[in-house]
Amino acid sequence: MRPTREASGERRGPATRVVATAIALVFGLAGLTLRATGDHAPLQAVAVDSVGMTVADMDRALAFYTGALPFVKIADQEFSGRPYELLSGVFGARTRVARLRLGLEEIELTEFLAPKGRPVPADMHPNDRAFQHIALVVSDINKAYAELRDHGVEHASTGPQRLPDWNPNAGGINAFYFRDPDRHFLEIISFPRGKGQDRWHQDRTPASLFLGIDHTAIVVSDTSEALRFYRDTLGMRVAGESENYDVEQEHLNNVFGARLRITALRAATGPGIELLEYLAPRDGRPAPADLRANDIAHWQTTIVTKSLEQLIGSARDHRVALVSPGAVDFTDANAALRTGALTRDPDGHGMRLVVR
Repeated sequence: MRPTREASGERRGPATRVVATAIALVFGLAGLTLRATGDHAPLQAVAVDSVGMTVADMDRALAFYTGALPFVKIADQEFSGRPYELLSGVFGARTRVARLRLGLEEIELTEFLAPKGRPVPADMHPNDRAFQHIALVVSDINKAYAELRDHGVEHASTGPQRLPDWNPNAGGINAFYFRDPDRHFLEIISFPRGKGQDRWHQDRTPASLFLGIDHTAIVVSDTSEALRFYRDTLGMRVAGESENYDVEQEHLNNVFGARLRITALRAATGPGIELLEYLAPRDGRPAPADLRANDIAHWQTTIVTKSLEQLIGSARDHRVALVSPGAVDFTDANAALRTGALTRDPDGHGMRLVVR
């Protein structure tokens, strides 16, 4: 669920951060927030390119995303070879990758033809830290929900929810969670006037029901630690914050007693990344330490960066967890990227950093 208020925290330069750090050490101000400017981020994010997920059966997944949902397939290719092994962290990887578009945004579906991975755990909960979804913006939540019901989608929410008006940053937003055939979580969302990006409110002729992807949402254990990765290391900006709770939020997330701290992040272009920290309940499980790219629970968000020269240094500073052993060279692979590396954020979410 996307918060809509713009964050207004003061930006601090390197000298200020050093002083602030010293003050924090001397006086024990554990709650002091140290902000890095985008210019000093070691791995400067230029854009969020796409959001991807691993699927068990590509034909089945395509039938769902282009049938029950109105995505358009724009590419469908097979990949193998040493660079792709190193990029995915999966030895012997042979993949079929389909790229699909909805509005201006794109997703990637990846089927590992070899080796096969594990299915999504049957008991995965929306407050587990392996949770991720994409939020599909719709112009009419009731019509979109009816279409999904006609296609027999699996509910993840109890039904569409309208967030209460007492919440200044989320009140009036309508949303519903559901699952795809591989049991990945998805969301449809509609914004009232005054909330969401302006483009979601532009007049369209003919009227469109599904408009595009607003963001991908991920569960995190500690927002401050996640911001060290997304804001301070990747240079993404905080675009909004909210605290959501009450019965509507519980029924949306299907988590009894849910109270969430939500932080929206954006690069210059592309869908946002939304951090979901469950203040309650705190019983969400960590992502499996052995989660691999060929497991169906694996998601990866592709972020275009200016350079990967600081990748290893960032790994040594524990800012980035490497899945690839380093920046993988694709200059001889006839690929759409020059270099790339699969990494994980502090909660284990896959972030594929690439240079075009």
